[in-house]
Amino acid sequence: MDKLSPNHKQVIDENSKDKQLEQFRVNNEGTKMTTNQALKVSNDEESLKAGIRGPTLMEDFHFREKLTHFDNERIPERVVHARGYAAHGFFELYESMKEFTKAGFLQEPGTKTPVFTRFSNVVGSKGSADTVRDVRGFAVKFYTEEGNYDLVGNNIPIFFIQDGIKFPDLVHAIQPEPHNEMPQAASAHDTFWDFVANNQESAHMVMWLMSDRAIPRSWRMMEGFGVHTFRFVNEQGKGRFVKFHWKPALGVHSLVWDEAQKISGKDPDFQRRDLWESIEHGNFAEYELGVQMIDEKDEFMFDFDVLDATKLWPEEIVPVKIFGKMTLNRNVDNVFAETEQVAFHPGNVVPGIDFTNDPLLQGRLFSYLDTQLIRLGGPNFTEIPINRAVCPFHNNQRNGYSRQRIDVGQVSYHKNSLADNTPSTSTAKEGGFVHYAEKVEGRIIQARSDSFKDFFSQARLFWNSMSPPEKQHITDAFIFEVGKVASKSVRQQVVDMFANVDEGLAIHIADGVGVNPPTGKQVNVKASSPALSQENTTRVPYTLKVGVLIGNDFNGAEVKRAVKTLRKYGVTVDIVGEKLGTVRGADGLNVIVNETFLTMDPVLFDSLYVVGGTAENQAKFNSNIQYFINESFKHYKPIGFASTGLPFFELSNAKAGPGIVFATDNPDFDDDFVKAIAQQRFWDREIY
Repeated sequence: MDKLSPNHKQVIDENSKDKQLEQFRVNNEGTKMTTNQALKVSNDEESLKAGIRGPTLMEDFHFREKLTHFDNERIPERVVHARGYAAHGFFELYESMKEFTKAGFLQEPGTKTPVFTRFSNVVGSKGSADTVRDVRGFAVKFYTEEGNYDLVGNNIPIFFIQDGIKFPDLVHAIQPEPHNEMPQAASAHDTFWDFVANNQESAHMVMWLMSDRAIPRSWRMMEGFGVHTFRFVNEQGKGRFVKFHWKPALGVHSLVWDEAQKISGKDPDFQRRDLWESIEHGNFAEYELGVQMIDEKDEFMFDFDVLDATKLWPEEIVPVKIFGKMTLNRNVDNVFAETEQVAFHPGNVVPGIDFTNDPLLQGRLFSYLDTQLIRLGGPNFTEIPINRAVCPFHNNQRNGYSRQRIDVGQVSYHKNSLADNTPSTSTAKEGGFVHYAEKVEGRIIQARSDSFKDFFSQARLFWNSMSPPEKQHITDAFIFEVGKVASKSVRQQVVDMFANVDEGLAIHIADGVGVNPPTGKQVNVKASSPALSQENTTRVPYTLKVGVLIGNDFNGAEVKRAVKTLRKYGVTVDIVGEKLGTVRGADGLNVIVNETFLTMDPVLFDSLYVVGGTAENQAKFNSNIQYFINESFKHYKPIGFASTGLPFFELSNAKAGPGIVFATDNPDFDDDFVKAIAQQRFWDREIY
């Protein structure tokens, strides 16, 4: 709890990016309508016509401007990461990283750098649901005094492929199949699994995709990773290989698959709503930033290639050094202008952060810029307010679509004498970016290093690191996903492939999807990495959501005390009843109901506090509460029962045991319930 922000709203950050954006914010309240050329408009109801019933005239410039703008309000959505949401904040440095990098924003402890962070789903279209099984994007733009630095990552530390040339194949395989444009935002179909079985470098990533990491509870509760190996370079020119890690203050928590599917129908905006409401309520999203570092002299001392994007560096072997914290504390003013127009690019670096020869990273360094040029309408997308650097920028680039700068002077080339050879370049000492002087030699060749050809050892490492519930979830996910594949041949290929990871896993998959079990592929490798299991994560009740199911004639003193305790620990409370309005306790206490059984659903809560009581339609009231209890119990969630809620426990399918907390004859109920909420899931619960 000590790493979390205080539970109150902060004023907009007094930093340069907020001040810069302020000039672009426009509030139209109380103003007179004008055209985009600032001409006052006298009529916005009728187009200009030749006679009252005649044709519309082309000279109606306001009509044409209004319709033309409307026709072009949508820009092409991203091919991947289309479904996204974002927030503003700042990054604060804990300790100087000067020993390792000359990046200006990482020099002085306490330095605050404005950031803009976009979370996203990879596969689905912009209109798909938040809670599908998918990789999540985790992209952060740092507005530093040396220029914009983009840390463009995911919530999974590795990727499906090793070389950028395979990226179009992967995306074509995982997106809806071209002959029928189905399924949307899902990997449970033939072409994806055919790709997996025939591109076995994907084995490790698929294990993560089948795990709970692919269905996060909240963007505030998922890790972020830079995925690739980058370089830190210090003032002395010494380079180190680095991997970036974002560690959420709330720990790493996930949904269960049945719950995730139901949320997609009940609230497809579940995760974006969670981020928006949390920030609006002052419960800011926080993540610590760290790096794993390997000296260049140690590049070849591991049993994995440090440049292979399908491999992670186990934290027990290469620890994560935490050096700062990001706080997201302000929602966007306009989703299109900011979230949709923001352009990230892994090539946006600052002095002290550089690239490596990771072939997937090398592909991204081309692809991202190429994409932004097409999607955002030309080379001037950097002048869009959300993409604008906070420091001045000067160069000889001119013209192009939507140019916003008014460049003065006759010179637009380098070198020149007419402008005294300005803008001039900067030396490294003046802050000029100098590429790391890595020695490169070799024949021109299209090939893959032998060190990249181990596809299964880290997939086994991941499997061995999982707790029994996590392994069961992975097994169930495989059976669900592969069970949707129509081709029996592809199903068999997948089973045979994952026997290289674990024969027992493959046997279970084969049994569930109707193909032959594998034979003779058992590999007895027991290496594990505890850092990979969510069972070892931080657990706090802060910002978790509890539904209070309540009617009339409850015990007012008991409920008031319990709700006060929940709010003391930062738990969000929704009062759910038969209808909106007020319910009255047996002792006269009035409680305002802000949600009903129709407007909410148990999958939208992390826990329930069952108060019960009486209602106008008692039978339906009882039935609704039973449904809420049964669903939450099935999803392993904690449930607290007030003294008046005990009859509803008896009516339900829930059983006394882990995570079920009763107020009757329990003076410590409030504290016990908060502890259960912090635990979040009770996997050892016996489900009916």
